[in-house]
Amino acid sequence: MGAVVAALALGGALGVMVPVANAKTMWIPTQGLRWQYQLQGKLKTNLCVVPRSGGGCVRPNVYDVDLYAANGVTLNTASVTAIHAIGAHAVCYVDAGTWENFRPDAGLYPASVMGLSNGWPGERWLDIRATGVLLPIITNRVAKCAAAGFDAVDFDNVDGYENTTGFPLTATDQLTFNEDLASIAHSYGMSVGLKNDLDQLGQLQSTFDFAINEQCAQFNECDAYDRWTAAGKAVVEVEYRAKPARYCPSAILHRRDAIHKSLALVARPWKPCH
Repeated sequence: MGAVVAALALGGALGVMVPVANAKTMWIPTQGLRWQYQLQGKLKTNLCVVPRSGGGCVRPNVYDVDLYAANGVTLNTASVTAIHAIGAHAVCYVDAGTWENFRPDAGLYPASVMGLSNGWPGERWLDIRATGVLLPIITNRVAKCAAAGFDAVDFDNVDGYENTTGFPLTATDQLTFNEDLASIAHSYGMSVGLKNDLDQLGQLQSTFDFAINEQCAQFNECDAYDRWTAAGKAVVEVEYRAKPARYCPSAILHRRDAIHKSLALVARPWKPCH
Protein backbone atom coordinates (compact mmCIF):
# COMPACT_ATOMS: atom_id res chain seq x y z
CA MET A 1 0.00 0.00 0.00
CA GLY A 2 2.75 2.41 -0.92
CA ALA A 3 0.23 4.78 -2.46
CA VAL A 4 -1.54 5.15 0.88
CA VAL A 5 1.70 5.92 2.67
CA ALA A 6 2.43 8.54 0.04
CA ALA A 7 -1.06 9.97 0.45
CA LEU A 8 -0.65 10.35 4.19
CA ALA A 9 2.73 11.97 3.68
CA LEU A 10 1.48 14.38 1.02
CA GLY A 11 -1.59 15.10 3.07
CA GLY A 12 0.31 17.57 5.21
CA ALA A 13 0.08 20.09 2.40
CA LEU A 14 -3.72 19.77 2.53
CA GLY A 15 -3.96 20.09 6.28
CA VAL A 16 -4.82 16.41 6.77
CA MET A 17 -5.02 15.16 10.33
CA VAL A 18 -2.63 12.26 10.75
CA PRO A 19 -4.44 9.29 12.31
CA VAL A 20 -3.37 8.41 15.81
CA ALA A 21 -3.90 5.23 17.79
CA ASN A 22 -6.79 5.26 20.23
CA ALA A 23 -8.71 2.84 22.38
CA LYS A 24 -11.86 3.00 20.28
CA THR A 25 -12.89 -0.35 18.83
CA MET A 26 -13.69 -0.26 15.14
CA TRP A 27 -17.40 -0.76 14.53
CA ILE A 28 -18.16 -3.28 11.79
CA PRO A 29 -21.77 -3.65 10.67
CA THR A 30 -23.39 -7.00 11.30
CA GLN A 31 -26.11 -8.68 9.30
CA GLY A 32 -29.70 -7.91 10.24
CA LEU A 33 -29.40 -4.14 10.73
CA ARG A 34 -31.85 -1.67 9.21
CA TRP A 35 -30.11 0.98 7.13
CA GLN A 36 -31.20 4.46 6.16
CA TYR A 37 -29.54 6.00 3.10
CA GLN A 38 -30.12 9.76 3.06
CA LEU A 39 -27.90 12.23 1.20
CA GLN A 40 -30.33 15.15 0.88
CA GLY A 41 -32.85 17.01 2.99
CA LYS A 42 -33.22 17.33 6.74
CA LEU A 43 -32.16 14.28 8.72
CA LYS A 44 -35.07 12.50 10.38
CA THR A 45 -34.16 10.31 13.32
CA ASN A 46 -37.78 9.67 14.31
CA LEU A 47 -38.72 7.47 11.36
CA CYS A 48 -40.75 4.41 12.30
CA VAL A 49 -42.39 2.37 9.55
CA VAL A 50 -43.89 -1.09 9.20
CA PRO A 51 -41.41 -3.29 7.31
CA ARG A 52 -42.37 -5.38 4.29
CA SER A 53 -42.39 -8.48 6.53
CA GLY A 54 -45.11 -6.91 8.69
CA GLY A 55 -45.46 -6.40 12.43
CA GLY A 56 -44.91 -3.20 14.37
CA CYS A 57 -43.05 -0.18 13.07
CA VAL A 58 -39.26 -0.29 13.09
CA ARG A 59 -36.50 2.32 13.05
CA PRO A 60 -33.12 2.54 11.33
CA ASN A 61 -30.06 1.20 13.15
CA VAL A 62 -27.58 2.74 10.69
CA TYR A 63 -27.64 6.06 8.82
CA ASP A 64 -25.53 6.53 5.68
CA VAL A 65 -25.29 10.32 5.33
CA ASP A 66 -23.08 12.84 3.59
CA LEU A 67 -19.80 14.07 5.08
CA TYR A 68 -21.17 17.63 4.88
CA ALA A 69 -24.30 19.22 6.28
CA ALA A 70 -27.00 20.60 4.00
CA ASN A 71 -25.04 23.82 3.39
CA GLY A 72 -22.32 21.76 1.70
CA VAL A 73 -19.54 23.29 3.78
CA THR A 74 -20.03 22.46 7.46
CA LEU A 75 -19.05 18.98 8.61
CA ASN A 76 -22.11 16.87 9.39
CA THR A 77 -21.17 16.58 13.06
CA ALA A 78 -24.66 17.56 14.27
CA SER A 79 -26.23 14.69 12.34
CA VAL A 80 -23.68 12.21 13.68
CA THR A 81 -24.38 13.41 17.22
CA ALA A 82 -28.13 13.01 16.67
CA ILE A 83 -27.66 9.53 15.20
CA HIS A 84 -25.49 8.39 18.09
CA ALA A 85 -27.99 9.87 20.57
CA ILE A 86 -30.61 7.33 19.47
CA GLY A 87 -28.13 4.43 19.68
CA ALA A 88 -27.58 4.13 15.92
CA HIS A 89 -24.38 4.24 13.87
CA ALA A 90 -23.31 6.79 11.24
CA VAL A 91 -21.66 6.00 7.91
CA CYS A 92 -19.83 8.78 6.06
CA TYR A 93 -20.65 9.11 2.36
CA VAL A 94 -17.57 10.15 0.36
CA ASP A 95 -17.41 10.29 -3.43
CA ALA A 96 -14.03 8.81 -4.34
CA GLY A 97 -14.28 8.08 -8.05
CA THR A 98 -15.83 11.24 -9.47
CA TRP A 99 -15.19 14.96 -9.18
CA GLU A 100 -18.11 17.02 -7.88
CA ASN A 101 -18.10 20.72 -8.68
CA PHE A 102 -20.14 21.54 -5.55
CA ARG A 103 -17.63 20.28 -2.99
CA PRO A 104 -15.48 22.71 -0.97
CA ASP A 105 -12.31 20.93 -2.14
CA ALA A 106 -13.31 20.84 -5.83
CA GLY A 107 -10.55 23.30 -6.70
CA LEU A 108 -7.86 20.87 -5.57
CA TYR A 109 -8.47 18.60 -8.56
CA PRO A 110 -6.39 19.48 -11.64
CA ALA A 111 -8.12 19.35 -15.01
CA SER A 112 -5.83 16.49 -16.04
CA VAL A 113 -7.62 14.02 -13.76
CA MET A 114 -11.18 14.98 -14.79
CA GLY A 115 -12.84 12.83 -17.40
CA LEU A 116 -16.32 12.49 -18.82
CA SER A 117 -19.58 13.12 -17.04
CA ASN A 118 -20.98 10.19 -15.09
CA GLY A 119 -24.52 11.32 -15.87
CA TRP A 120 -25.13 13.31 -12.68
CA PRO A 121 -25.08 17.14 -12.78
CA GLY A 122 -21.71 18.59 -11.87
CA GLU A 123 -19.91 15.24 -11.69
CA ARG A 124 -17.08 13.84 -13.82
CA TRP A 125 -15.19 10.59 -13.65
CA LEU A 126 -11.67 10.75 -12.26
CA ASP A 127 -8.44 9.20 -13.49
CA ILE A 128 -7.93 6.82 -10.57
CA ARG A 129 -4.44 6.01 -11.81
CA ALA A 130 -3.37 9.44 -10.53
CA THR A 131 -3.11 8.24 -6.95
CA GLY A 132 -0.51 10.86 -6.06
CA VAL A 133 -3.13 13.51 -6.76
CA LEU A 134 -6.31 11.81 -5.59
CA LEU A 135 -5.36 9.94 -2.44
CA PRO A 136 -4.25 13.01 -0.44
CA ILE A 137 -7.59 14.68 -1.22
CA ILE A 138 -9.51 11.57 -0.24
CA THR A 139 -7.41 11.15 2.89
CA ASN A 140 -8.34 14.69 3.86
CA ARG A 141 -12.01 13.84 3.44
CA VAL A 142 -11.71 10.67 5.52
CA ALA A 143 -9.92 12.64 8.23
CA LYS A 144 -12.96 14.92 8.32
CA CYS A 145 -15.25 11.89 8.60
CA ALA A 146 -13.27 10.83 11.66
CA ALA A 147 -13.30 14.36 13.11
CA ALA A 148 -17.10 14.47 12.74
CA GLY A 149 -17.40 11.22 14.68
CA PHE A 150 -18.51 8.85 11.92
CA ASP A 151 -18.20 5.09 12.47
CA ALA A 152 -17.59 3.94 8.89
CA VAL A 153 -17.03 5.17 5.33
CA ASP A 154 -19.07 4.58 2.17
CA PHE A 155 -16.89 5.36 -0.87
CA ASP A 156 -19.00 5.93 -3.98
CA ASN A 157 -18.24 5.55 -7.69
CA VAL A 158 -15.52 2.95 -7.26
CA ASP A 159 -16.24 1.06 -10.49
CA GLY A 160 -15.08 3.58 -13.08
CA TYR A 161 -13.20 0.91 -15.03
CA GLU A 162 -16.59 -0.56 -16.02
CA ASN A 163 -17.83 2.80 -17.33
CA THR A 164 -16.97 5.25 -20.09
CA THR A 165 -14.73 7.62 -18.17
CA GLY A 166 -12.48 9.14 -20.82
CA PHE A 167 -9.51 7.21 -19.42
CA PRO A 168 -8.21 3.72 -20.30
CA LEU A 169 -8.84 2.35 -16.82
CA THR A 170 -8.27 -1.34 -16.18
CA ALA A 171 -9.57 -3.76 -13.57
CA THR A 172 -6.10 -3.70 -11.99
CA ASP A 173 -6.22 0.09 -11.72
CA GLN A 174 -9.56 -0.14 -9.95
CA LEU A 175 -8.47 -2.92 -7.64
CA THR A 176 -5.40 -0.96 -6.53
CA PHE A 177 -7.42 2.22 -6.01
CA ASN A 178 -10.14 0.47 -4.02
CA GLU A 179 -7.62 -1.33 -1.81
CA ASP A 180 -5.99 2.03 -1.09
CA LEU A 181 -9.35 3.52 -0.14
CA ALA A 182 -9.98 0.73 2.35
CA SER A 183 -6.56 1.23 3.89
CA ILE A 184 -7.17 4.94 4.35
CA ALA A 185 -10.48 4.35 6.13
CA HIS A 186 -8.94 1.70 8.37
CA SER A 187 -6.03 3.99 9.22
CA TYR A 188 -8.57 6.36 10.79
CA GLY A 189 -10.23 3.58 12.78
CA MET A 190 -13.34 3.32 10.61
CA SER A 191 -14.78 0.32 8.82
CA VAL A 192 -15.34 0.61 5.08
CA GLY A 193 -18.01 -0.52 2.63
CA LEU A 194 -17.57 -1.60 -0.99
CA LYS A 195 -20.11 0.19 -3.19
CA ASN A 196 -21.24 -1.92 -6.17
CA ASP A 197 -18.15 -3.09 -8.20
CA LEU A 198 -19.66 -6.56 -8.54
CA ASP A 199 -16.90 -7.99 -10.74
CA GLN A 200 -14.31 -7.54 -7.98
CA LEU A 201 -16.36 -8.80 -5.05
CA GLY A 202 -14.25 -11.93 -4.73
CA GLN A 203 -10.95 -10.08 -4.77
CA LEU A 204 -12.07 -7.42 -2.30
CA GLN A 205 -14.07 -9.49 0.17
CA SER A 206 -11.20 -9.73 2.64
CA THR A 207 -10.33 -6.03 2.23
CA PHE A 208 -13.72 -4.41 2.83
CA ASP A 209 -15.83 -4.87 5.95
CA PHE A 210 -19.30 -4.69 4.37
CA ALA A 211 -20.92 -4.06 0.99
CA ILE A 212 -23.53 -1.64 -0.33
CA ASN A 213 -25.30 -2.38 -3.58
CA GLU A 214 -27.74 -0.30 -5.58
CA GLN A 215 -30.43 -2.08 -7.59
CA CYS A 216 -29.06 -5.61 -7.65
CA ALA A 217 -32.62 -7.00 -7.71
CA GLN A 218 -33.59 -4.74 -10.58
CA PHE A 219 -30.66 -6.05 -12.62
CA ASN A 220 -30.81 -9.66 -11.32
CA GLU A 221 -27.34 -9.48 -9.76
CA CYS A 222 -27.95 -10.07 -6.06
CA ASP A 223 -26.61 -13.63 -6.05
CA ALA A 224 -23.14 -12.15 -6.58
CA TYR A 225 -23.18 -11.36 -2.85
CA ASP A 226 -23.92 -14.89 -1.64
CA ARG A 227 -20.29 -15.52 -0.67
CA TRP A 228 -20.21 -12.31 1.34
CA THR A 229 -23.33 -13.14 3.30
CA ALA A 230 -22.20 -16.75 3.74
CA ALA A 231 -19.02 -15.37 5.30
CA GLY A 232 -21.13 -13.36 7.74
CA LYS A 233 -20.54 -9.96 6.12
CA ALA A 234 -23.27 -7.36 6.00
CA VAL A 235 -24.64 -6.59 2.54
CA VAL A 236 -26.90 -3.56 2.21
CA GLU A 237 -29.25 -3.61 -0.77
CA VAL A 238 -30.80 -0.32 -1.91
CA GLU A 239 -33.60 -0.58 -4.45
CA TYR A 240 -35.09 2.43 -6.23
CA ARG A 241 -37.49 0.97 -8.79
CA ALA A 242 -38.07 -2.70 -7.97
CA LYS A 243 -41.06 -3.43 -5.74
CA PRO A 244 -40.36 -4.77 -2.22
CA ALA A 245 -42.66 -7.72 -2.91
CA ARG A 246 -40.23 -8.79 -5.61
CA TYR A 247 -36.93 -8.56 -3.78
CA CYS A 248 -37.67 -8.78 -0.04
CA PRO A 249 -38.25 -12.56 0.12
CA SER A 250 -34.89 -13.21 -1.54
CA ALA A 251 -33.12 -10.53 0.51
CA ILE A 252 -34.40 -12.01 3.78
CA LEU A 253 -33.57 -15.57 2.69
CA HIS A 254 -30.02 -14.63 1.70
CA ARG A 255 -29.45 -12.29 4.64
CA ARG A 256 -29.17 -9.05 2.68
CA ASP A 257 -30.39 -5.93 4.48
CA ALA A 258 -32.62 -4.41 1.82
CA ILE A 259 -34.46 -1.10 1.75
CA HIS A 260 -36.60 0.81 -0.73
CA LYS A 261 -35.55 4.42 -1.47
CA SER A 262 -36.07 7.04 -4.16
CA LEU A 263 -33.21 8.40 -6.26
CA ALA A 264 -33.62 11.74 -4.49
CA LEU A 265 -32.28 10.04 -1.32
CA VAL A 266 -34.24 12.19 1.09
CA ALA A 267 -35.60 10.80 4.35
CA ARG A 268 -38.71 9.25 2.82
CA PRO A 269 -39.53 6.84 1.34
CA TRP A 270 -37.78 4.38 3.61
CA LYS A 271 -39.10 0.83 3.57
CA PRO A 272 -36.96 -1.97 5.03
CA CYS A 273 -37.70 -5.59 4.24
CA HIS A 274 -37.50 -6.77 7.85
